[in-house]
Parts: sequence; C-alpha cells; structure tokens
Amino acid sequence: MATARSLGLLFFLLLTSEEKTTEEPRNICRRVKEDHEYEVFDLNDIARCFTKCGQSENSACDLGKLQRYWLNYESYLLENSMETVDMPFVKALIQNISTDVSEDLLYSLMPSQIPRQVMQNEEQPADRVRLPKSLFGALPGNRSAVRLAITVLDIGAGNVFKGPKLLEDKGSSVLNNRMVGLSVGQMHTTGLSEPVEITFSHQRQSPNVILTCVFWDMAKGDWDSQGCSTELGDGRTVCRCDHLTFFALLLRPILDLATAQTLTRISQAGSAVSMIFLAFTMVLYVAFRFSLQRFKAEDAPKIHMALSISLFLLNLTFLINVGSSSQGPPASCWVRAAIFHYFLLCVFTWMGLEAFHLYLLVIRVFNTYFGHYFLKLSLLGWGLPVLVVIGAGSSNSYGVYSIRNQENRTSLELCWFQKEPALYVTVHGYFLVTFLFGAVVLALVAWKIFTLPSVTAGKGQGPTWKSVLTVLGLSSLVGMTWGLAVLTPLGLSTVYIFTLLNSLQGLFIFCWFIILYFPTQSTTASSSGTARMDQAHFVSQE
Repeated sequence: MATARSLGLLFFLLLTSEEKTTEEPRNICRRVKEDHEYEVFDLNDIARCFTKCGQSENSACDLGKLQRYWLNYESYLLENSMETVDMPFVKALIQNISTDVSEDLLYSLMPSQIPRQVMQNEEQPADRVRLPKSLFGALPGNRSAVRLAITVLDIGAGNVFKGPKLLEDKGSSVLNNRMVGLSVGQMHTTGLSEPVEITFSHQRQSPNVILTCVFWDMAKGDWDSQGCSTELGDGRTVCRCDHLTFFALLLRPILDLATAQTLTRISQAGSAVSMIFLAFTMVLYVAFRFSLQRFKAEDAPKIHMALSISLFLLNLTFLINVGSSSQGPPASCWVRAAIFHYFLLCVFTWMGLEAFHLYLLVIRVFNTYFGHYFLKLSLLGWGLPVLVVIGAGSSNSYGVYSIRNQENRTSLELCWFQKEPALYVTVHGYFLVTFLFGAVVLALVAWKIFTLPSVTAGKGQGPTWKSVLTVLGLSSLVGMTWGLAVLTPLGLSTVYIFTLLNSLQGLFIFCWFIILYFPTQSTTASSSGTARMDQAHFVSQE
C-alpha cells in the first residue's frame, strides 16, 4: 500500500510539473540563447521572431539580443567549415579567397538563390555585390587566403532590424525586407580606399519616396548612412560603402521641412478662406429661410447647410490641430485627433448624402417618398461618424503622427493616427466608398444634363456652358476635389494642386449657393436646374 501511494504521489507530481510547463510557454523571442547556438532547429525557431515581433503590442521580444544573434551568425559561419547555407530566411556563401586576386570579384544576390560568384564574361545579375581586388590586398598580416562570407537575410515585416527611427517613421521600410552581410575573416574592415559596391534591383518608385543606402550600426542599434553613397538608376540603386557589415536599402517618404511648411501655410490659408465663405453661406441660409417660404419646405438647402457646417467645423479643428503643439498630455492629443477625425468623417458622409439626394432628384424621379427624410439623413450624417470614431478610439488608434524628411527629421507633427491599419480603414476606405458613389452619381447626372432637350435642341452655346457650370457646382457638393488625392503619388505638383483646391471647397460651395438660391434664382434655377429639377416628384415629410 505504501508503495502504491508513493507511485501515485510521484505520478501526480509529474502531471503537475507538465501542467506548469504548458502554462508558461517558451518564448524564444524574449529568451534568445546567450551562447548563440546555431543548430538548424535553433535557427528555424528564432527565425519565427521575424514575424512574431511586431505583430501585436503584447508580443514580448528582446530585439537587441535577436539582432546580435543574427549579426554573430556570420562570424559563426566563418569559423566553421560549411560552404553554403540555404534556408528560406537566410542564404549564405562562405568561400576561401586568395589575397592576391588579380581582378574584382562579382557575386549574385538573387533572393531565391544562394549567392554565387559570377565570372567576368557572364552577364551581370540584377542584384549583385562587387568586391574590389584592393580590398584583399590591403588586409593586415601576411595571409595567402582569407575566408569571405556573403549573407542574404530576410528580416520579415516585424520589428527586428528596423531600428527606433524606422519604427517611428510609419512610411519607411527596408526594400524587400532584405539585408546583405559582407565579412572577410574576423576583421573589422573600415576606411576602404575603394568601396564595395552593392546593387539592388527594384520597381520604379514614387517620386515622393527617397532611396537611401544604409548599414546596420551595431553600437547604435539602428541604421546609418555614414560612409555610404547612393546612386539611383532606372530600376536599380547602387550602394557604395567604405566598410564591411550588413547593408540594406531604405525607402522613406520625401517631405522636407520647407515643403511641409509651404503646404501647411497653403492649407491654413485655404481653410481660413473657406471658413469665411462658409460663414457667409450659413448667414444667407438663415436670411433666405426667413424671406423665402419655399426654403422651409425644401430639403436640398438643408443638406447643403449640413455639409457647410461640417466643413466649417473640419477647417476649424484643422487649424487648431496644426497650430497646437502635439507635445502636451497624451489625452489632449487623443481628444484632438478624435474630434478632427469625427468632422472629417462627417464631411465625407454629408458629401455622400448630397450624392444620394441628387440621385433621387435627377435619376430616380418618380415614386420617391421617405417619412421624416431630413431627420433620417441627419441621424446618418452625424451619427455614423460617431460609431467609427468610437471604434477607432477603443483600439487606441489616435496619437502623435509624424512626417519626416529624407534625413529622417520631423517635418510635420500633429495629433492624428498612430496606427496605419485604422487610418486606412476608417479614413481611406471610408472616403473611397463615398467618393466612388458620388463620382458615379455625378457622371449619371452629367449625362442626363447634356442630353436634356433644352441642350440638344440647338439653342446655341449658352445652355451648354450653363450645364458645364452646373456640373462643376455639383462636383463641389459631392467632393470631387477630394479625388485629387489619388494623384498625389505622381509628384509634389499634384500635392500642391490637391492642397489648394481642396482647402477652397467652402468657397466653391458658397458660389454654388449664390448661383442657385440668390433672388434671381427663377432664371438661374431653370437653366442650372439639376439640383432642383422635377422636385415636385420628390415628396418628403419631416
């Protein structure tokens, strides 16, 4: 019996020890081995950290140890007799090179292949490294041969080998997430009289992106460009550096301080002008509401006014956000970003509702009835953005947003989004839906305007020009100027055009309001009648 009890107790202890082991899973990304073991199992296990680190804020990773692990891996390769390494995340060539070479050495760097030496008579590969013969002749000591290691490391899209500056700069990245390591023996090779040359091939980049050749500074734990030059070509970039280490090509957005300040001033001036004319529009609306009886019953002026109010408040919050420092309490920055986001979404929503109302007036004319029509539009126009802002705020998406120049210095800083996925979904995606809907409706309305009998009956050019002005006026209501944002990657000139025209949307709405509703509206409305045509067929009840 005592033996049975002892066996039962032992079995219980074994079970509990296994449970404790499963309760605390081994996190290799946080506990990298200090002795730098490089067995195949260890390499594959630690390589998973390239994906794990950075996927969520809760992922515990010791980036410093991980980076040192992979930097020391090249030294491990030089100390051992292996010649090649072929794994999905790392490919390396280790070769004995005579120090008395008679010509430069050329190696391919194809991402799917192990680096290999290319003879002089072969066609040069798109991705390659050229080592000058002077490099081997200048090595210290009387050596007849030296071991060379060329390593191509896929660092993934996580936080490993990104560095503090790159992680802060949301628009920057490492080209193809690849590093190229060069090492000769166990020597720290710097100050080369003739630089090594690394060629990276890539697709044509946007004019708003700058390519910079960099190396990994082990002391700083960050990328640096000192001692490296960048030569841009057609579909390729050549990096020349006067030392050996791990290299990469960084992609960073271009927006220097002077350009950022100019664009900010244009936006501020345009917003101020829009606010003035939007205020005039609101005053005219109040005056017309008291002087014109039909103004009280029509829904179109109310929708115009809701758009004007949301646009006025958006410009106001923009001026406050840009003019205020983002260095205050995080809660204050969070609130400003949320308010700015809310009014931006309100503008998008009301532009979409303008298109919807236009569709009912012009395209779907007959048998249209909605009870409490404007009340329902108001609930959607002001309420839907609230839900989106609550969703973005609950995921802690708001914070300080920085735009940096080619020297990675801050050009503009404001309270906005600190998480790009939320920005893409709740701003870019939201805008794209409303813009495409407005563009389709505007195209249908334009087709109907230019095919009206009054235009095609040969009454001269007058009605045609009035129809063109009508389409331009309606385009300001449905936000076509915002569509210029898709052209901004073409260059800074399109950025200036978008900034100028879009910030003056309030002025365009005021001009349209004057043309449509000023006391001479009886003649103007008949000629521009798209916004008011067949309104008798549209019945609304509040």
